[in-house]
Amino acid sequence: MSHLIIFACTLTLVAFRCCYCFYLPGLAPVSFCEQGKGGDDCQTTIQLFVNRLDSVESVLPYEYDVFDFCQDDEERRPTENLGQVLFGERIESSPYKFSFKKEETCQKVCTKTYDPSKKDEKRKLDFLKKGMRLNYQHHWIVDNMPVTWCYDVEDGQKFCNPGFPVGCFVTDDGRPKDACVINAEFNKKSTFYIFNHVDITLTYHSGENEDWIGARLVGATLEPRSFKHGDQLSCEGEPMDIPLNSKDKIQLTYTYSVKYEKNNNIKWASRWDYILVSMPHTNIQWFSIMNSLVIVLFLSGMVAMIMLRTLHKDISRYNQLDQEEAQEDSGWKQVHGDVFRPPRKGMLLAVFLGQGTQIFTMMFITLFLACLGFLSPANRGALMTCAVVLWVLLGTPAGYVSARMYKTFGGEKWKTNVLLTALLCPGIVFADFFLMNLILWVEGSSAAIPFGTLVAILALWFGISVPLTFVGAYFGFKKQEIEHPVRTNQIPRQIPEQSFFTKALPGIIMGGILPFGCIFIQLFFILNSIWSHQMYYMFGFLFLVFIILVITCSEATVLLCYFHLCAEDYHWWWRSFLTSAFTAVYLFIYSIHYFISKLQITGLASTILYFGYTLIMVLIFFLFTGTIGFFACYLFVNKIYSVVKVD
Repeated sequence: MSHLIIFACTLTLVAFRCCYCFYLPGLAPVSFCEQGKGGDDCQTTIQLFVNRLDSVESVLPYEYDVFDFCQDDEERRPTENLGQVLFGERIESSPYKFSFKKEETCQKVCTKTYDPSKKDEKRKLDFLKKGMRLNYQHHWIVDNMPVTWCYDVEDGQKFCNPGFPVGCFVTDDGRPKDACVINAEFNKKSTFYIFNHVDITLTYHSGENEDWIGARLVGATLEPRSFKHGDQLSCEGEPMDIPLNSKDKIQLTYTYSVKYEKNNNIKWASRWDYILVSMPHTNIQWFSIMNSLVIVLFLSGMVAMIMLRTLHKDISRYNQLDQEEAQEDSGWKQVHGDVFRPPRKGMLLAVFLGQGTQIFTMMFITLFLACLGFLSPANRGALMTCAVVLWVLLGTPAGYVSARMYKTFGGEKWKTNVLLTALLCPGIVFADFFLMNLILWVEGSSAAIPFGTLVAILALWFGISVPLTFVGAYFGFKKQEIEHPVRTNQIPRQIPEQSFFTKALPGIIMGGILPFGCIFIQLFFILNSIWSHQMYYMFGFLFLVFIILVITCSEATVLLCYFHLCAEDYHWWWRSFLTSAFTAVYLFIYSIHYFISKLQITGLASTILYFGYTLIMVLIFFLFTGTIGFFACYLFVNKIYSVVKVD
């Protein structure tokens, strides 16, 4: 037990250090200087970039230009990696450009006029109203940093949101919705209030000799405001209101103010800290994960002690008996002649194991790199890019494991096996992904993957992953089948009648409860990062939970497998896979609960997209957990029967 405590403490320290110490900002620092000062490596202009707009009430993100905001005359798009394209990020330049340390007040960006009598202008205005009604959020970027909207929340804490709303809506009964609560002047019924002005504060860090080394941006915050500008700009007075069914012309003028603050206490490498540390529920995550870790590790220790002590006694007593007494014994020892009988549907099981191995290896490497800081939020799209590239390159172990297990099961249709390994599960995921992409394309969402990117994904799949799977399958079939410690009888042994708890379905349902109990807290934060657009950065904890999940899936499966073998039921192959894989069913049920209780998603398209992408997550998790349980049980069964004396 002391070893388990030491192991728990070690993992906790690793997680702690991974969360707060191993942080790589993602890009090289950029130096800024005032106009006429500094060298060639020092920039004088600060360019503000805009990303897609999204909402917690809709799964459909849209590009910045769709809302008819002010646009840059010389529009430039930074190069986007594969992960950014798959996540639907559409970064482009904006007309917001600032000279370093030149403060400006109430500067005009552009003016938009909408005449409801003109069809095209009415359509643009209606779409803008839709964005305010569904609480769509801007996402602005300066020097690869999100421009955050920081405000006070409960208990005197400050929350920095990496986005700010387009506007807000006051309902027919006078209830201010979402961001309208920040201003008491937003009080007209059935009225939209648009945030057409922003007060931007840029914080920089500089040395004593600024003319030589320049300065580096370490913070970017803003406060959205609403002003009704007249013929002359005035960033004060009444808010800009848009009646629900107005037929009059509406003139929107967008303005900004910018100021600079010097703060040498913030280093460039830690400039994301004020955003990440202020994310909500951080303390809840700390204590919940620690509590889950301690409970699971102690439970694992108890299970291990019981299993080892009971098995040791069983094996010692069985090996000391003579042959006649052994024939009268019962339990797991008596099914040694059938325990390695090949399973039904061995082809499909081998394919699942190959794909599960590929996913397990991909997830382990990705989380390890993220834990070291290489895939931090500052490195946009890196997490998804790393996962996709690793999955493509890990076709060889998938083919090898599938072929080796299929040959062990006595299979001979090696061509069918390798084709199914390369195409079955990836094909299901791609078909689902393609259907979801069609919906996004019809809805005009920025998350729709361009045709060229789809072709590139297919090229990676068929050009790299499939050939590597064939290579792995070739070496797998060249190997001898795995030799088991006991021989299999020609005639199957009759299985005695089973009690309710030793039947297949109850055992499978119970087997997924404990692994799910280890992950559901982290699952909440992961779903928040995906659907509520919050940043996830505590990869140290996630890696720790990953290790706990592997241990728990293994031990739960081994424990139930032992009980079934003691009941002389030797059909353990599929059961060992499905016992831990049933955790994916609990994941799906929790996703439904999260959709109903936590999200405010409306609309048929958004609902279909939510469950379509959730099914992809469930399938991946099904293969991942099932493979862990199977190989843990396979090693366990091989071990216990290798030490039993059988004539």
